[in-house]
Amino acid sequence: MKKTSLWLGAFGALALLLAVAQAKVLINGAGATFPNVIYAKWFEEFPKKSPEAQINYQSLGSGAGVRQLTEGTVDFGASDMPMTDEQISQMKVKPLHFPTVLGGVVPTYNIPGVTQDLKFTPAVLAGIFLGKIKKWNDAGLTSANPGVKLPGNDIVVVHRSEGSGTTFVFTDYLAKVSPEWKSVVGVNASVKWPAGIGAKGNEGVAGLVKQSPNSIGYVELIYATQNKMGYGFVQNAAGTFLKADLNSVTEAAAGAARNMPDDFRVSITNAQGKNAYPIATFTWLLIPSKFADTEKKKVLVEFLRWMLVDGQKYAASLGYAPLPKEVVAKEQIAIARIQ
Repeated sequence: MKKTSLWLGAFGALALLLAVAQAKVLINGAGATFPNVIYAKWFEEFPKKSPEAQINYQSLGSGAGVRQLTEGTVDFGASDMPMTDEQISQMKVKPLHFPTVLGGVVPTYNIPGVTQDLKFTPAVLAGIFLGKIKKWNDAGLTSANPGVKLPGNDIVVVHRSEGSGTTFVFTDYLAKVSPEWKSVVGVNASVKWPAGIGAKGNEGVAGLVKQSPNSIGYVELIYATQNKMGYGFVQNAAGTFLKADLNSVTEAAAGAARNMPDDFRVSITNAQGKNAYPIATFTWLLIPSKFADTEKKKVLVEFLRWMLVDGQKYAASLGYAPLPKEVVAKEQIAIARIQ
């Protein structure tokens, strides 16, 4: 009798565990590497409020996020660049853009013997990545950095090898400050680089720069700070040299926050303002406007509402700038568009 009771108890416990497992709503997403740190935190914390939610996210790059959402292999995508009209037209279900946090793209470098934070003008950054400025002691660099002993070594340029929102943001900035960049290279998640070697992801670029003497690359601010890498000041539209931080990135979004378009697709590179960091961006979740699975829709709607309030509290401590309150208010209204 005792064995029967134990067996029944074990069976009951197993049935309960299976019921709990079956009650989980599994949601898969993929995309941008830049917000991966905060997304990992959010997808860990949100289920504590909504135990039925299980959100899996693959940090593969913005291009992969857009592609997988278009192919229907994920429930949501993530990108550091807004989708184009052409990309949206290829989708069966129109995606909605929801900004999540703000970040900056920074020039990070590894020059043996140089410990100072270098200053980069727009012309110098464009010249380096165009392959026209080849030496660290080029006049454009030495004039902006008096007193810094820059070597005559060749500059090793590092860029992303895959479709990347970070690349989109960086090339979007360069196209605004350099007519030659705009005409020769252009703006895209993946471009034909005039110079340099490629690495995959923000992690890959940061790692390659860190191990390659005399190199320079571009990464999201959080990857430079996490890897304790030096990164430079960039001269903004007002002529001020600024080092990216949460305040200067937030300042870049100030104008856009007041005039945010209804679809949230906006560029904030080379923003006006004395204290606006010039290579700044929102990053977006790409959410289908219509769901066949009502449970998945319910969880994602709940997550978006949580992200806009409780989720923002994690931003600063993880190296991201939180959303301006005007953008939060507009997004809270936009959630109703998800059917």
